Amino acid sequence: MPQEEPARIARELAAHGYAADREAITLLARAEDTAEALAVAVEATAEGALKLTAADVRAVLTEAPRDGRNPIADAGTAAEPTGDTGEGAAPDPDGTDRPDPFVSTGERPEKPNHDSEGVPVETKGVTEEGREPTREEGAPATTAGAEEPSEGEATRTVDPSLRSLEVGNDMTGYSTGTGEYDDFVSTFRDRYERLAGTLRGRVTHRNAAAMQSSPGGGDAGMIGMISDIRSTASGHWLVELEDTTGVFPCLVMKDRPIADLVDELLYDEVIAVEGTLSDDGGILFVDELYFPDVPRTHEPSTADRHVQAALISDVHVGSQEFMAEAWREFAAWLHTPEAARIEYLLIAGDMVEGVGVYPDQDEELEIVDIFDQYRAFSERLKEVPGDIEIVMIPGNHDAVRLAEPQPGFDEELRGIMTAHDARIVSNPAMVTIEGVSVLMYHGVSIDEVIAELPEGKASYEKPHRAMYQLLKKRHVAPQFGGHTRLAPEQKDYLVMDEVPDVFHTGHVHKLGWGKYRNVLAVNSGCWQAQTEFQRSVNIDPDAGFAPILELDTLGMTVRKFS
Repeated sequence: MPQEEPARIARELAAHGYAADREAITLLARAEDTAEALAVAVEATAEGALKLTAADVRAVLTEAPRDGRNPIADAGTAAEPTGDTGEGAAPDPDGTDRPDPFVSTGERPEKPNHDSEGVPVETKGVTEEGREPTREEGAPATTAGAEEPSEGEATRTVDPSLRSLEVGNDMTGYSTGTGEYDDFVSTFRDRYERLAGTLRGRVTHRNAAAMQSSPGGGDAGMIGMISDIRSTASGHWLVELEDTTGVFPCLVMKDRPIADLVDELLYDEVIAVEGTLSDDGGILFVDELYFPDVPRTHEPSTADRHVQAALISDVHVGSQEFMAEAWREFAAWLHTPEAARIEYLLIAGDMVEGVGVYPDQDEELEIVDIFDQYRAFSERLKEVPGDIEIVMIPGNHDAVRLAEPQPGFDEELRGIMTAHDARIVSNPAMVTIEGVSVLMYHGVSIDEVIAELPEGKASYEKPHRAMYQLLKKRHVAPQFGGHTRLAPEQKDYLVMDEVPDVFHTGHVHKLGWGKYRNVLAVNSGCWQAQTEFQRSVNIDPDAGFAPILELDTLGMTVRKFS
């Protein structure tokens, strides 16, 4: 069965307001006369129903073809086959599956395409330390021994009762900020108390007021929020820490082993220090520095069945550079047997290009009206199999406030994006699927981390390393007043109270992933080719990629559709 056929059927149904589950589409595509089967199935659907089920299709396929109006083709606007090539892989002629290539175009080559260093060409420079990760680090699982449906069988039968999807930390509808000074005080006090709670058991500490009243000398420790960082004339580092009682200066000597950690510090993050008080008690000489961090003992949860999730971001529908063909191939591939285990699609923001986001953006827009952009995105979403659960968060190009946390879309936009009854939640949000917690964050603060830290610790070529820093700080956007706009709320929704199993971001249009203390960090690239603006700021996007996460092993395969 040509792989474009299921996607064509889905598009044709969507164009006329119908949806169908994946098994129904597969049955229609395998019918002897697809057009006749499609027409009869729609005609037989109960009045008012907008979704064809596998049971509906089976029922009409057992009946003899009959004459009658074709409710789709006769409307005069039937979609023609586009010749899309989904490029999903099929079993080899001998009936066995070879391992997927590390970044796959859907083909199964005899040998992986490697360069002289042994790194897959399409991913060189993406994985940690420039090497192909092992399976435990997020490498793709092979498909040898995987169950494939035999000819004549449906792609799969989805049992909704096996699914589990919960959303935590969604602040949509709960914003309390008014922009007053007291709101900012509440935000930072809440941040301090929660992050300090992760550090209190690790250091013997006193508050700033107790340190100031100390006679001096002896060991001491403190937990505080960084209010200032500056170097001294001698090349040492003076870090001022603030808590709810005051501010106290801490000196990190340049010859101490921890001096390199100063390069990782950002304003407004919470840390703990231990050391020795000066004789006059006026300064703390730091010997140890601690971040809230991910515990070294962290063990991620996994699903108890073989199920997958696709992680994507930055679709940018409405841009002249939106990669429509790559999206069609991705959607077509999702209808193939190879993608039968994908039951979740997580989209980490920037569904549309937006309006007025950067200078002269209007010159690069294919769709100039923001509402029309969302209508076009919703149509694209209809190409995805109807039985896939979809969760979306907004990004900085979306029609919500720029300040983080960003609430989910308002009712008008939700009314436009009704495809597949997708769940639209705030940025960030903790989404737990089949027991696996996925922290979804669009990723604007990654710009800040890369700008402030040395290239060896954070860069656009390896965006996952910047994500490691956010995990270490247990906050998705610690620095206030820089690139990232932060909204004052009574609660700081950007704190990572719970260590996620997977950390999924976008925004920077670069593909990168790796593991930090058993947390899989994934920046999923984009679906937009390089724009003039990106060219002017030297951004070369990784476009048309779809990381596929195995929820039962946390292994990952990256598929390429461009």
